[in-house]
Amino acid sequence: MTDASALIREPWEDFARQKEGVSFGFWIFIASEVMFFGGLFFAFAVDRYLHTQAFRIGLQHTDLTYGTINTALLMSSSFFMTAVVRGAPAGLRRTTVFGLAVCAALGVGFLITKGIEYHDDISKGLIPGAGFPLRPDATQLFFGFYWIMTGVHAIHLFVGICLVLLIETLIVLRRLPLQSPTIEIIGLYWHFVDIIWMILFPILYLLGRWP
Repeated sequence: MTDASALIREPWEDFARQKEGVSFGFWIFIASEVMFFGGLFFAFAVDRYLHTQAFRIGLQHTDLTYGTINTALLMSSSFFMTAVVRGAPAGLRRTTVFGLAVCAALGVGFLITKGIEYHDDISKGLIPGAGFPLRPDATQLFFGFYWIMTGVHAIHLFVGICLVLLIETLIVLRRLPLQSPTIEIIGLYWHFVDIIWMILFPILYLLGRWP
């Protein structure tokens, strides 16, 4: 087990205080992200109420297969990230490194699948603007939300993948102790991104698809 004193970074003088400070700062970040996505979800809910039929028609044209595959990928990644967060403090280096690698791979798989889905959407002309193929015109609102929300989520996931790979590299090079609070923080971030997708999946792929 690593001595806690070796984990202390400036300006902290106590490891417990350092861990609390890092956690507090991260939860402030999460709160700001919740407000951002909460605003998007609220706007989506209002427009869906005002244009129920148009949003129902729009949802019929999202690809449930791609959405389901990506849901399975992210849920699987959460399992491995949990193993990382639990295994690292226990000193399980192989479990931690393997779990981070699998998380990154599943995240990349998500982005590849989403890229293929985007390509199909573009080939069908499902980008709001002139020549949009669906009617009524309010269906463009649905796809406006679709592109913005899934795009912002994909950016967050890309950032998460980069952080996971960076942390894994530092662990392999033994420059980051397994007991570092950084590992717990990246786990929280990863789970947050997964939770956002678990909200996006039903509202963009499921709700209203069947009578």
